[in-house]
Amino acid sequence: MDTRYLQTFREVAKWQSFTRAAEVLGYAQSSVTTQIQNLEQEFGVTLFERWGRKIKLTHAGEVLLDYCGQLLGLLDEAKMQLSEQSEMAGTITIGTVESLAAFYLPPYLQTFRREQPQMKVLLTPGICHELRQGVKDGTYDFAVVLDWLQSHPDLDCVNLGEEKLVVIATPEHPLTKKKLVKAEDFAGEQWIFPEAGCSYRAMIESVLRDCGTGIETSLEFGSLEAIKQCVAYGLGIAIVPMIAITEEVEKGLVTVLPFSHPDIRVYRQLVYHKKKWMPRSMRYFLELLSGKGGTGEKVNAKNTAE
Repeated sequence: MDTRYLQTFREVAKWQSFTRAAEVLGYAQSSVTTQIQNLEQEFGVTLFERWGRKIKLTHAGEVLLDYCGQLLGLLDEAKMQLSEQSEMAGTITIGTVESLAAFYLPPYLQTFRREQPQMKVLLTPGICHELRQGVKDGTYDFAVVLDWLQSHPDLDCVNLGEEKLVVIATPEHPLTKKKLVKAEDFAGEQWIFPEAGCSYRAMIESVLRDCGTGIETSLEFGSLEAIKQCVAYGLGIAIVPMIAITEEVEKGLVTVLPFSHPDIRVYRQLVYHKKKWMPRSMRYFLELLSGKGGTGEKVNAKNTAE
């Protein structure tokens, strides 16, 4: 079997599109279709099924995708170990959330590029559970997530320290006059949320539900900058990492409300596969993050299957 078929299969599964996979791989769409058909003939199964205009993995396709990540990962590992330049050059792929990509990682990446100039860095945004899955299936070498502490049987997770979360509002908002804001005080407020799947969105929603404070209306954006702008214009309140709004607070564009809750806590975490073979450059990145600016402690939370 040509291993390129597996790479093509993984791209089609990733994008759920033969056309998009062909664009990414630089193939003709007919070539992609032929390779998938060859795989299906090889294994005697159907790998994709159509749902309207979209395609979706069959159960057999999901099983193969799991093995595909492992097989391609082993091939990549063999290539790296056999290459004389494996310790000096290559690409490190990092999946992370927007706030950490913009406000936490840059100084570390600057140091990394200075010390490892022949290594390319590919930074990809996402939400936490998808980033963990990406590490598991080999899409990313590392994920840097902002989430509650948890562990996984296949993944190592290093706690880099707690990240403070705050609720922000326009300076003219009535709640800014309170010395202490409770969850009950948010009744009837317009929330501006990050996209579904964001860990701290789920936390604040859970706290509001538990205290009987319903969320009557809300806006949702995938962009942190859009959320901050909407708050500054008085369109609602939002929960965000403090690290991401320091400049806006200093300029008086938004105000941090005096609110905190023990169930709303997140931690920066560095995630990598337990079986991941790392050349010297990747080990340097691991040591750079875990040994500077964080506790560097492995998470020992209850295992959470994802």
